[in-house]
Amino acid sequence: MIYLSIVVPVYNESEAIQDTIIRIQKSTSSLSYPCEIIAVNDGSTDNTLSILKKITGITVINNPYNLGYGASLKKGLSAAQGTWVAITDADGTYPIEDLPKLLTHIPEYDMVVGARTGKNVHIPFFRRPAKWIIGKLANFMTGKKIEDINSGMRVFNKTKAMEFFKLYPSGFSFTTTITLAFFTNDYTIRYVPINYFKRIGKSIMGEKPTPKAFKKFLEFITLIFRIIMYFRPLKFFLVPALVLIFAGLIDGIYEVTHAPTGLGDLPVLLLIIGIQTMLIGVLADSLSKK
Repeated sequence: MIYLSIVVPVYNESEAIQDTIIRIQKSTSSLSYPCEIIAVNDGSTDNTLSILKKITGITVINNPYNLGYGASLKKGLSAAQGTWVAITDADGTYPIEDLPKLLTHIPEYDMVVGARTGKNVHIPFFRRPAKWIIGKLANFMTGKKIEDINSGMRVFNKTKAMEFFKLYPSGFSFTTTITLAFFTNDYTIRYVPINYFKRIGKSIMGEKPTPKAFKKFLEFITLIFRIIMYFRPLKFFLVPALVLIFAGLIDGIYEVTHAPTGLGDLPVLLLIIGIQTMLIGVLADSLSKK
């Protein structure tokens, strides 16, 4: 019986894929339990597929055309036979040799994530502000410290990951979604510091700010709100509700004590909207728990 499945999504990685698979095989060769490696070729237009077919000891899933990072991971996750699933990228950015270090924390934790906080971390400068904003927002929304919300190197329990299968997007937000889903459902997550290297080959996202990168940033922000709305709607509605109620109270007190006409319509309106917003949150939270 397979205990660990390693899923590798691959798209136009002819320069790095063979080395990546070899490194995975070396890193898992000393493990005491059976493993499998699943490479999902996502409609590569170079010779990635032909390289994969020549590598022995792996399972190759081929998408006839490009479906997306998340879609490839979902295919690999569905095909995985292991109790635990590990994922990593094929571009040489992640220290695959550290995979056994992550595995030492299972089954104590439901998910173990390689946090890109090591001594050697190459993240393009223009991505860092967006990464910081996304991280802070996610920390606030979940009430947990998320050290790396979208690291592509992690190990997780397959059964628990499959609970949220329909929520996983086809694009790059797979890792963000599974992180938020685990945190908001009180599954345990352990972060292990790892390095993060400059990729081999050309990045889809690029090394400089582009309209596409900004669009991805907005998608991440939207995703965080969507996941929190799905699992913890009260957390989403509570802050604006309290702001409206507080603003209404302050404005009402000011008008009663200073305005010649007394209490006006605005503070009453703010209080009503604030209370309604909170009630919507309470109702949504009750429905989400059914």
